[in-house]
Amino acid sequence: MSKLFEELDYRPTPIGALVLRRRREARLGVDILEIKLGEEHLMSDLFTASEIALAELGLAACDGEGLDVVVGGLGLGYTAKAALDNARTGSLIVVEYLEAVIDWHVTGLLPLGPELTGDPRCRLVEGDFFAMARSGEGFDPDQPGRRFDAILLDIDHSPDALLDPRSESFYQPEGLAQLSAHLKPGGVFALWSDARADDAFTARLAELFTEVRAEPVTFPNPLTDRPFTQTVYVARKRRDL
Repeated sequence: MSKLFEELDYRPTPIGALVLRRRREARLGVDILEIKLGEEHLMSDLFTASEIALAELGLAACDGEGLDVVVGGLGLGYTAKAALDNARTGSLIVVEYLEAVIDWHVTGLLPLGPELTGDPRCRLVEGDFFAMARSGEGFDPDQPGRRFDAILLDIDHSPDALLDPRSESFYQPEGLAQLSAHLKPGGVFALWSDARADDAFTARLAELFTEVRAEPVTFPNPLTDRPFTQTVYVARKRRDL
């Protein structure tokens, strides 16, 4: 029988205490892996549909083969894994701010770690996604200024519910314009949100991108016996930029 609760790792970080834990959900008869940051629940492997949809929807909107992709936020690895499952992905850089999360994958403490680190297309890069988005050097430390076919972001809960104040300006027009500079012409920016679609944020995206849409991702929540809806925003950069 599984333990009812097990703390797999604990690390202090600049933005709060980070905990990886496994607990038994007795009502469902399953073990759940969870990441917490302070009092915030960051991710659970009980709910992965929208993290996978982020990669699937974002890459489906891309043209061509051999796609160069960035994922902002590693977490439990489901978005990165879904990106690598797409045969059109030629390269993947996963930017993660918290060193511990990368360690959990590299050491195999997390189940998807060996698959991500064993894929030659995939690189895990420790860094501040939002600072990299603001900079001219961008997301590839080995190739400053490199541009990408898709940038897929899953860090904050939503554009209005932030894990840390450092990302606040990113969701404003100037921050989104700086992000767009790291996309190839016609490239795609996709963003995960824990909330339903925000018309104001969709309109903000439409000022800078074309073919903007907010895709609802609805899945059953076994803890409440009700469906739950999250959102993936998908926005294409103009092809002439």
